[in-house]
Amino acid sequence: MNRNYALLLILLTWMLQVSSAWGDETMAEPEVSYFADKQRGWFWYEVLPEPVLEKKPEPVLPKPATSQSETIDKQPKVEEPQPTQPAQIPPTEPAPLSSAWLRKNMESYLNQAIDDPTHENVAAFYYLQRVMMDKAERFTNAARYVVMSDPQLDETVRRPISTFAANEANHQAGVVAEQALKDIAGQAGILFFFRSDCAYCHVQAPILSMLERAYGFKIYAVSLDGLPMPNGLFGNFKLDRGQAALLGVEQTPAMFLMKPPKQIVPLSQGVLSLEEITGRILLAGKEAGWIDPSQYQTTQGIRSTPMLLPTAGSISPTTAQDPLSLIQALQNSAQFGSNP
Repeated sequence: MNRNYALLLILLTWMLQVSSAWGDETMAEPEVSYFADKQRGWFWYEVLPEPVLEKKPEPVLPKPATSQSETIDKQPKVEEPQPTQPAQIPPTEPAPLSSAWLRKNMESYLNQAIDDPTHENVAAFYYLQRVMMDKAERFTNAARYVVMSDPQLDETVRRPISTFAANEANHQAGVVAEQALKDIAGQAGILFFFRSDCAYCHVQAPILSMLERAYGFKIYAVSLDGLPMPNGLFGNFKLDRGQAALLGVEQTPAMFLMKPPKQIVPLSQGVLSLEEITGRILLAGKEAGWIDPSQYQTTQGIRSTPMLLPTAGSISPTTAQDPLSLIQALQNSAQFGSNP
């Protein structure tokens, strides 16, 4: 009996210690003891709720004064209206069946007919081709009439096409060219640089000798190696005293048209036929002003006619847009054009 009484005292003491400890930790809400709520029984593993701690309000600090610039920066920015872009105008398509339209679309019609050769696709392509051919024929007929009606455009006025007329033009050209060459020979001679071991010089020398006999040109032969020609032509040659280097001679035979006292025009540094060398002499004479330009034009088998040589900027853009004004401006410029 005493023993049971002692155990009861120990148990009551232990329970009082536990209840006092719980009371210290949960001052806000004291826990209900077993004796006050003994009908629940013992719950050894019951999880008690965490104590709710009251949060102290944080002190309100005064805001630092902001500068005017910061205030402006914090204000919402108003976006400036962007300039509106002009609406893109789609390029205008060429009118159907115009030459520009046909150039642009003919290939697609051809490809369609090849890829899908139905009766309609093939016929459409050939109809368009017929349109192009008829347009070309109409243009050709109009062009022939315009050209034959205007001597400024008719090429047969400058150089005949028929055989008998072309032969006559060539005859007249030969007569005038012979006289022009003689006129040039009376003013200038030919400076001929050669080497005794140059095979090309050996075949050029006889042609220069023919030129001397036919038109009266004086040939001034200069030997670069100090030796004469093997064929004995131009035996009265001179020795090179630096003239070749001064004139830029790099190859032989080298020929220059020379008019005393100081006019020198290069002709060739290579072999030329008689026809080639006379043609170059005539051109050099025209460029140097030794013969008249119209005379030179006749030597080419071409009748002397005004040329369309308008100066740059002489025709305004407005004039160029009007066909009739353009034609009149070009015709007026021909009156002042120079002959070749």
